[in-house]
Amino acid sequence: MTNNTPGEPRATTVPVTPNSHIAPQDPSGKTFFGQPRMLSHLFSVEMWERFSFYGMQGLVLYYMYYAAVDGGLGIPENVAVGIVGAYGGSVYLSSILGAWIADRLLGSERTMFYSALLIMAGHISLALLPSVAGLAIGLICIAIGSGGLKTTCVDMVGHLYKREDPRRDAGFSLYYMGVNIGGLAGPLLTGAAWEAWGFHFGFGLAAIGMAIGLILYTRARRKLPQSIHHVPNPLPRSEYGKWITIALAAVAIIAVAALLGVLNAANLANVITVVVILAAIAIFTMLLRDRDLSSDEHSRVISFIPMFIATAAFFALFQQQFTVIAIYADTRLNLNLFGWEMPPSWVQSINPVFIILLAPVFAAMWTKLGRRQPTTPVKFGLALLLIGAAFLTFLPMVGHVSVPLMWIALILLIATLGELMLSPVGLSLTTKLAPNKYPAQMVALNNLAVSLGTTLSGVLAVYYTSDTEGAYFGTLGLITAALGVVLLLLAKPITRLMRGVR
Repeated sequence: MTNNTPGEPRATTVPVTPNSHIAPQDPSGKTFFGQPRMLSHLFSVEMWERFSFYGMQGLVLYYMYYAAVDGGLGIPENVAVGIVGAYGGSVYLSSILGAWIADRLLGSERTMFYSALLIMAGHISLALLPSVAGLAIGLICIAIGSGGLKTTCVDMVGHLYKREDPRRDAGFSLYYMGVNIGGLAGPLLTGAAWEAWGFHFGFGLAAIGMAIGLILYTRARRKLPQSIHHVPNPLPRSEYGKWITIALAAVAIIAVAALLGVLNAANLANVITVVVILAAIAIFTMLLRDRDLSSDEHSRVISFIPMFIATAAFFALFQQQFTVIAIYADTRLNLNLFGWEMPPSWVQSINPVFIILLAPVFAAMWTKLGRRQPTTPVKFGLALLLIGAAFLTFLPMVGHVSVPLMWIALILLIATLGELMLSPVGLSLTTKLAPNKYPAQMVALNNLAVSLGTTLSGVLAVYYTSDTEGAYFGTLGLITAALGVVLLLLAKPITRLMRGVR
């Protein structure tokens, strides 16, 4: 049993049988759009966290490469896109740490709460601390905190449902809609604050958003069932010293590498890419070598390998919203609306608009189809075809000096259809495929796939220029679409490996 501060929910480490830690039905019989009522609390905290995250993300690239006279840091553009990709990848990479802490020390609920506090501290740093120091401290805090929150919040949503509950994908689609309500409002409001008062006011607004989310969640926190604080695989006290030593050694290695110049802003994205690949191999190896896993669990872990690759490929293109498409919005789009110049950061709110409009449609569609809906590998294959098509849709505008805003809206609509085929479904899939011993680690693997794709979005962005955009968009679009065709051809054998999971 872990130590608790006075007044905090207690984290229990009592052994449980599979699914026994799922939250009970609300005694009042009330639901949240037909889903378990507790989903509304997780919907809220993630909505406000995404408000702060995307509100900051909408500004940070411009903050880095804009000149000092415009309120920026004057970092070279090619270095800035690499940092953004590496930072985005680090968010998902740090989900391993969050998952480990949740599985072995604190449980998902307490890990999520402390992660939210760290995120708020990061936004405050960006708002108040000047120059590169504030940027570095802020991004590190937000990356670590967001990684912890993303993993644990998804794990908690998964615990609301039994493995075979047909509402599961619909519930994750509603949860994903909450994510995107925050993702819509964040860039709009922080972008307006940037235009009116400067970058630091935009970052300050992101901090306020996270604070609102924490206050609302704290009010609901005590109403959560005691079972939600379960620690599935508690770390023995005798091993605390070993893991503290490992953590300190890791920090020391990173610090020395940075001081010696081995790790720097220019190569950060490449380093994160290698680290993510090694981390994914390590986790897959750990899971597959664990003799406590049943044969069904072992097979399900294997089935996730091609899904991991597909997720990474999808997000390598999709996350270029924050690298290439952000630059495209700033330099190529006609942002004039009836005589008013729209902030380029607002383009990042187009995708959340489509999510909010379409997520309920997809949720209703999956619910209505029930067992007749496409299997998850088929959904993933279609997602890759769609994101490939989105990149190919850039090609007719190659060479145009001023690209209509509606054209980028069309591209992001196609990408969003792919996102809804893959992202919420992938979150649901990991909770269904997860071995009982490692519920958060499987979510972490999914986040690692997103991490790899996000980091690659920064690595690839270095090769984008207005002169190379035809070859850039065409090559990436065709390769990703081809991967989608391959996944569709392999859908049936992958589904068989999932052992009853669709």
